[in-house]
Order: sequence, then structure tokens, then C-alpha cells
Amino acid sequence: MSVIVILELQSKPDTIDELKAALKSILPDTRAFDGCLSVQVTANQDDPCNLVLIEKWESRQHNETYMAWRTETGAIATLGEMLSQAPSLRYYDDLDI
Repeated sequence: MSVIVILELQSKPDTIDELKAALKSILPDTRAFDGCLSVQVTANQDDPCNLVLIEKWESRQHNETYMAWRTETGAIATLGEMLSQAPSLRYYDDLDI
């Protein structure tokens, strides 16, 4: 069963454009990563520094493998420098209701 991953990022006001550019640069590799089914980036209408990535993965393990790879490459640390707080990462089951 697939898993929905919600990644919420709160950018520093002076780095939001840099964060968007970084995401645009790295997301093609994310979408091509084994197990990634889709990634959508959304911006909060009331807080333009608040971005939410809605991702669909084949499994939580696929996403965890991906996150470990991004940590090893330094991408997580680079993105973290642009944030005003720690990112929020949550996993959800897609219910057939």
C-alpha cells in the first residue's frame, strides 16, 4: 500500500526564493527516485514562507531510503540553512473510504 508523506517547510523570509529555486533544482531527482510516485509543492496563501510538499511513495521504507540519500548528499543540511524552524515530516496511510 502506498504512503502519503507531508513535508512542511518554514522558510526564513529572506531565503524563500532561494528555497524555491533549490527545490526546483532537486525535485526532478526526487521524482525519479525508486518508489516515488508523485511530489506536489504547495504554498500557504496566508504565509508565503510556508511550503508544504505532498508526496506519494510506494512505501515508507522507500521514502526513508530517499531521505537517507538526501542526508548523505548534503541536500538536507543545505535546505535546513534556509529554514526558520525544523521541518515537519509526517506519514499517512491512503484510506479507501
